[in-house]
Parts: sequence; structure tokens; C-alpha cells
Amino acid sequence: MYVLNFYSPVFVDQLKRGRKTATIRLGDKSSKYRKGHVVMVTVGFQHSPREKIFDAVIDAVEVKKASDVSPRDIEHDNPEFRRLEETLHFLEQIYGRAVERDDLVTVVRFSAILERREEISERMRPQAPSQN
Repeated sequence: MYVLNFYSPVFVDQLKRGRKTATIRLGDKSSKYRKGHVVMVTVGFQHSPREKIFDAVIDAVEVKKASDVSPRDIEHDNPEFRRLEETLHFLEQIYGRAVERDDLVTVVRFSAILERREEISERMRPQAPSQN
């Protein structure tokens, strides 16, 4: 299983509330993340303990130029951002280098896998015979 890790604790709340459903990563990550793969979503710094938020399924993986990132991609990555410039600046902070509009990025969309034991148990229970 792969891990989709986020470094900023700011994202914990967004992830748990379902407001963050994508990540924009610098470079071509299509060989690492593929549609249909299950990943563990975590938050924490490299070489430090990480908090597991949930497991998720990868819904889509798109490699494109940074300039082609859509407003919808930006909103799903960070609901607080509206403009490409904000996203590029954020990527620069994470990767520690300048990010140009011609750089390749990978937009990874994901959906949380929720465990609702009560609902699953209810669906699995045999139905009582109907009374006439």
C-alpha cells in the first residue's frame, strides 16, 4: 500500500471534513499513484511519527503543466486557495525551489474509504419475515 502524506497539520481538518479531496504534486507521479489504488492518507513530517487520517481510493491521476491546473483542481487541493499563483507559491514552499508555469504537476484525486460498521452490519442482517 502506498502512502499519500501531507506535511501541514492545517490539512487534517480539511481531510477529515472531506473538503480536501485532491493533491497537486510537483512532477510526474503517475507511476506512483494510479486510478483504483488504495492509499493510506497521513499527516506528518519525514522521519517523524505520522497520523493516519483514513484509507482512500485514487479516483483520478492527471499529469499536466502547472499552467493547466484548473480552478476546480485548486479548490479540491486547498479550499482556501482560488488562484494558480497561490498554489504555485505553496508548492515552492513545500519543494524548496521555484515552480514555473511550465513545470509538470500531477493532480491526484481521492475519496476516503469510510468504515461504518453499524450500517454494514444492518445491511448484512437477514430481514425478518414480513407479517400479513
